[in-house]
Amino acid sequence: MTYNWQREEWPDFTYNISEIEEKLYQFSEKTGLISGILKALPADTQMEAIIDIMVAEAIKTSEIEGEYLSRKDVMSSIRSRLGLIEKHHTSDKKAKGIGELMVDVRNTYKKKLTREQLFSWHTMLLGSETKMKVGAWRDHPEPMEVVSGALGKEKVHYEAPPSERVPEEMDRFITWFNESGPGGKNEIKKAPIRSAIAHLYFESIHPFEDGNGRIGRAIAEKALSQGINRPVLLSLSKTIEAEKNNYYNALENAQRSIEITTWLSYFVDVILDAQQDTEDQIDFVLKKTMFFDRFRDKFSERQLKVIKRMLEEGPKGFVGGINASKYGTLTKVSKATATRDLQDLLAIKAIIPLGESGGRSTRYGLNL
Repeated sequence: MTYNWQREEWPDFTYNISEIEEKLYQFSEKTGLISGILKALPADTQMEAIIDIMVAEAIKTSEIEGEYLSRKDVMSSIRSRLGLIEKHHTSDKKAKGIGELMVDVRNTYKKKLTREQLFSWHTMLLGSETKMKVGAWRDHPEPMEVVSGALGKEKVHYEAPPSERVPEEMDRFITWFNESGPGGKNEIKKAPIRSAIAHLYFESIHPFEDGNGRIGRAIAEKALSQGINRPVLLSLSKTIEAEKNNYYNALENAQRSIEITTWLSYFVDVILDAQQDTEDQIDFVLKKTMFFDRFRDKFSERQLKVIKRMLEEGPKGFVGGINASKYGTLTKVSKATATRDLQDLLAIKAIIPLGESGGRSTRYGLNL
C-alpha cells in the first residue's frame, strides 16, 4: 500500500474545482443567510445559539474519538471561558479542556497558525494524561497506524509518516496553512476548499500521539473562519459523527492518492450539512425563547426541570417524547403525580400528544 505522503508529488494535492462549484456557491449563500438570521436576533438569543453550537461541536468531536462528556460540564467550561459565569470548577478535566479549546479556536481565528498554538491546543485537550507526550510532536519509533478490529485481527487503514519526519512535515504544513490563507502568497480563495485540504493534510501527518482528529477538525474550522473573516458558526463534528463510517472511509481513500477531488466533494458536503444544522439550531433557539415568553411563570419547579431536560436534546427533540413514566423517573414522583403534571401542561398547551397512544402511556412533545 502506498500512502499520499510516500508519493513523489507530496504534498502538492491536485483537484478539479469545476466539479464542486455549485456546492461552493451554496456555501457562500448559506453563510450570508445564517449571518443575517443571527444578526436579527436579540443579543442574548444570539449568544445562546452560539454557545449551543459550540457545545455540540465539543461533545461530538469527543464522541467521534469514543469519549462521552457531560453536556453540563462542557457548557459550564465554555461559558466560563467566555466570561459569562464565574470560573468553572469540574472534576472532568476533559470537559474543561475541550471547552477551552472551542473558545480559543473561536477567539484566535485571525491569528496565523503556529507550532506553539498547536501545542497549546494539544495541552488543553490532553493535559491530564500522564502516559503520553503532551504538547509536543510524537517521537516514538513505532509506526503511527490507524487500525481497527480485535487484537490479533487488526486491519491497518493508514500509516502516517515516521516520527522522525514529523517536525519537518509540520513546519511545511504550518507554512502552507499560513501562505494559503487570506492575503497569503498562495491564497486559496474558496474557504471550504482550504478547510478540506487543511484537515486532510494534517490528518495525513498525524503529528501527535493522540488528539489528532479533534485538533484536525479545529484546524478545518479555523480555515473556514479565516475565509469568511468571522468565527464560523457550525459544528463539523456533529455532522461527521452522524455518519462516522462515511468520514473514515472518505479519509482512508483520500490518504491513498494526491488527487483529492472526491475528498473535497465529500468534505464540502459535510460543511453544507453542518450549515443546515446551524440554521435549524438557530430556529430552535428562537422557538425556545418564544416558548418561555408564552409560558412565563406557568411552570412548577418539577415541570421546568423536565422541560429543560427535553430541550437539551435540540431541534430533533426528546427521543420517544415524554410520558408519565419518564416524567416520574426524572422528577422522582409517583406515576399519578407525573400524569397530573403532564395534564396541567397539556391544558395550557405547553405540550402536545405524539402518536396514537392514549391514557397514561401517551407520549408528549413540547409545543414549540
